[in-house]
Amino acid sequence: MKTILVKNQKKWRETGLDILGDFAGALLQAIGVWCFIEPSRIAPGGVSGIALMINHLFGLPIGALSLAINIPLLLASWLLLNRGMTLKTIRTVIFMSVIQDLVSALCPWQYAGDRLVSCAFGGIFVGVGLALIFMRNSTSGGGDILAKLLQKRFPYMQTGYAIMLVDFVIVTVSVLVFGEIEAALYGIISIVCTTQSMDALLYGLNRGSLITIHSVKNEEIAHEIMETMDRGTTFYKSIGGFSGKECLTLTCAVDRKQFPIVKEIIDRHDPHAFVIVSPTKETYGEGFIDDPRKL
Repeated sequence: MKTILVKNQKKWRETGLDILGDFAGALLQAIGVWCFIEPSRIAPGGVSGIALMINHLFGLPIGALSLAINIPLLLASWLLLNRGMTLKTIRTVIFMSVIQDLVSALCPWQYAGDRLVSCAFGGIFVGVGLALIFMRNSTSGGGDILAKLLQKRFPYMQTGYAIMLVDFVIVTVSVLVFGEIEAALYGIISIVCTTQSMDALLYGLNRGSLITIHSVKNEEIAHEIMETMDRGTTFYKSIGGFSGKECLTLTCAVDRKQFPIVKEIIDRHDPHAFVIVSPTKETYGEGFIDDPRKL
């Protein structure tokens, strides 16, 4: 009985967090669209971009249009994709549509300044809002569903390319609707701002570099890195494909600003070292930020 009660409490807590994430994300997205993007006469991709173009032509409410456009996409998602995710997306889409029209009706302020500033800040608000929604394992429907449907038809198409293709078509059509090529160019800037702000929140700002070093001087290199930079290093036993000899491969994760120092250390010990540098989206643990899962 106690176990069931604990499970129910956890379920209600998760549902509450889902609803809070939907509300906060939808509110930020609505502010970005209504206060910044709509007065700039641009269509920043996705269902909101289509809704903004129809709103420009016929004056219909943006939120209701977004919901209407999403209905056939949600139906296709229910029939062809993951039904559990579709149920969460339905709730999110309803939240976003209702809050969008409430903000449009109740918020009298719209930014009327520089168009570049407008599309940049609009993109940032939308990106942060979408990130909050994605953090609760939901989606905003629209372009995300279209991208997954494209992937189902073309299995080898990557998600990023599928979303980019959908947004490219919408941005291209915006040139005809708004009657100027600048609408597409500013729309692309807004999409970039949305993507970057969303990635910053989802993956963190603490990006770094993972360095893999193949050198006969790996032990000396590792010692100096640990002594002068207070960074941990790891050795892996490896076998050269050409020589067949067993050797030690050295790896080290560092902050982006520290990479030039590591490069200098490697070059000083072994100018002929073979080095692979890979960007990391997020690094946490000892020497970096705390594990975000514990926050």
